[in-house]
Amino acid sequence: MLKFSDEQFREIKEKGEALYKSLLEVHCPYFKEKISFGSHGLEHLKFKRREKARSEQDQYMRFKLLSLVPEILRCSHTLQGILETNKFERIRMHGRTETVMKPVKYYEFIAVVKRNRVRVIVKQIDNGHKFFWSIIPFWGMNKKTMSRLLHDGLPEED
Repeated sequence: MLKFSDEQFREIKEKGEALYKSLLEVHCPYFKEKISFGSHGLEHLKFKRREKARSEQDQYMRFKLLSLVPEILRCSHTLQGILETNKFERIRMHGRTETVMKPVKYYEFIAVVKRNRVRVIVKQIDNGHKFFWSIIPFWGMNKKTMSRLLHDGLPEED
């Protein structure tokens, strides 16, 4: 298990948030368009879902690896996975927020950069703009079940 102090956690989180806020968009050759970095992605780095915070260890690893995301998206010419589903999404309509069922696509890029194997997830709601959703550290495999450890394969929460 990764060990770090409260001070180290605070420092990595502050640096990660500052980096994230400095990123507006990155051109991705696979899509031949720009991927934006909005508030949804930053919120997802801190929370698994609304009102359920990620553990400090989970946040620490994501913020520590966040600097790899722009490089991965800039260099990605191949998609490793796609998930198409319908999800309830919070949408601003007529001056208020509503929860509406929408088609959602999650695009997965896997890369090894600076000895770190990570998955970067890009999300698209109802053929809208594509935006950064998550970075998922590769934590290893359960040798008996050959399943990934720590993350369960649900892009909405991973």
